Amino acid sequence: MSDETRLAFAHPSERAKATAGNDPLDRISLSDHEREVEIGAFQQERGLLQRVRFNVVVEVRSAANPDADDVDRILSYDTISEAIDHELQAERLNLLETLAARIAERILAHPLAARCFVRIEKLDRGPFALGVEIVRTAPERPRLSLLKDGAPHPLVVYLSNEAIARPDLAALLDRLETQGKPVILCVGRPDTGVPQADHAMPQRRIDLLAIEQNAWILASHDDRCVVVETRTELDWAMKHDRISVWAPSKLVLDSVDGPETSVRSGEALALWLAESFEAEGMLFLGGDAPKADIALTVLAPTAMPAL
Repeated sequence: MSDETRLAFAHPSERAKATAGNDPLDRISLSDHEREVEIGAFQQERGLLQRVRFNVVVEVRSAANPDADDVDRILSYDTISEAIDHELQAERLNLLETLAARIAERILAHPLAARCFVRIEKLDRGPFALGVEIVRTAPERPRLSLLKDGAPHPLVVYLSNEAIARPDLAALLDRLETQGKPVILCVGRPDTGVPQADHAMPQRRIDLLAIEQNAWILASHDDRCVVVETRTELDWAMKHDRISVWAPSKLVLDSVDGPETSVRSGEALALWLAESFEAEGMLFLGGDAPKADIALTVLAPTAMPAL
C-alpha cells in the first residue's frame, strides 16, 4: 500500500503529520465521537436517526508550556465538541460535506486554531462506513465570531457568611436552578481570623485565598456547588447551566484590568465578576452591595428570594 493510499484511510492525525511544514504545530484531537443524527439527501434518510462518527484534529498556534499548566492559555477540547453540538442543533443538513465545513469554520474562529481536519462517517448505511474528510486553514479574519457572542448571561449571587450557613440552602439552590440561567455563587472572607502580612502584595494573595477557603466551605454544603477558578471552567459551566462557586484568585491576578477595589471586599469582587461576564443581574444575600450599573437585588441573608 502506498503512503498516499495509507494516509487516505488513516486517522486525520496522520494526515496532519504528513502535511506539516518545517515548523510543525501542536495538535489536539477528538476521536471516534459517535452521535445519532438525522442527515442525508435521500428520502429514506428523513425522519431517521443514524449513527455518525466524528474524528477531528486541530493544529494550534500555542505550544504546550511545561511551566504553565493553565487551561485558559490553550484551545480547550470543549471547543471541538461544542462546535459539533452547535452545528447539529442549528438545522437539518443533507450533506456530510456541509456539516464538516461548518464544524471546521466554527473551530477555526478560535484565535489559537491554525488548521482543522474533520472526518465524518455514516455507520448505518451498510456493512461499511461512508464518509468525508476535509482540511481547512484559519482565515486571517474569521467569518464567525467566537462563542462569546452567544454566551449566556449568568445570575451572580453573593452569599454572606450568614447566608452560607442557612439551613435551607438546598431549597435556595432549587429556586435558583428554576430561573433558566446559569448561576455563579460568590462569597467573601470567612468570619475566622485572616493572617496579616507586612506587605500589600502578600496580603492581597492571603485575602484571595481566604475567600477561596470560604468557597470550599459553601461547596461542602451541596454537591451541586462546584468550585471553579478559570474562565474556561466558568464558560463551560454557564453553557451547561451548572451552579458554580467562584474561586477568585486566578482571574483577579491574571486580569489586565482587574478590580479597582480592595480584594478584601467579597461583594466588590462579585460585582466585578458580574460586570466582566455581563451578568443579567446580581442577588445579594447579606453583605454591603456596592453601587452598580447592572440590576441588583439586595435581601436579608435569611430571606428566601421571590425569584
